[in-house]
Amino acid sequence: MAMRNDVVTITGNIGSEPTYNTTRNGDAVVNFRVGSSTGYWNRATGAWVDEGTSWYAVSAFRALAEHARASLHRGDPVVVTGALKIREWENDTRKGISADIVAEAIGHDLNQGTSAFVRRARHAANTDRPQPEEVAPQEVDSHADVVSDEHLAAWGEHGLHAPDAGGVDADAARSDHSEPAMA
Repeated sequence: MAMRNDVVTITGNIGSEPTYNTTRNGDAVVNFRVGSSTGYWNRATGAWVDEGTSWYAVSAFRALAEHARASLHRGDPVVVTGALKIREWENDTRKGISADIVAEAIGHDLNQGTSAFVRRARHAANTDRPQPEEVAPQEVDSHADVVSDEHLAAWGEHGLHAPDAGGVDADAARSDHSEPAMA
């Protein structure tokens, strides 16, 4: 019987600019970190109580990696669904535990703003639709919110920074991620 990784959905903000590479097999891979903060509004004190931030190393492959590369940037609020893998790591001076997610789906968190969607071309001959790099500014919703410098500064004030736990080994993550078995 094959073991499956836990499938999770997280919301949070991208804490590092996504990096793009290819695997040894030539597949596209993008890696980034997402910080997911929790807390609650304390009615008695009239203040937000911060309960901390959990950090996740996210990897996406093939078409999802290409789309993430064209769409995502540091500070973007996102929703990520994928296979969770907890791993221990160690380097010369530190050791720790990393929560890694091999993404199955990634999107902007529309509770935090708006997003403009451009469908990928289904066939190379279909040139009627603009591709992401071809979208002119006037074709994008002019009401789309942009993460402000103040927001990013506030993000840093809350101690929200990515620990230096290393990235996800793309080939290892890819080989551990199998397609779900049909029931």
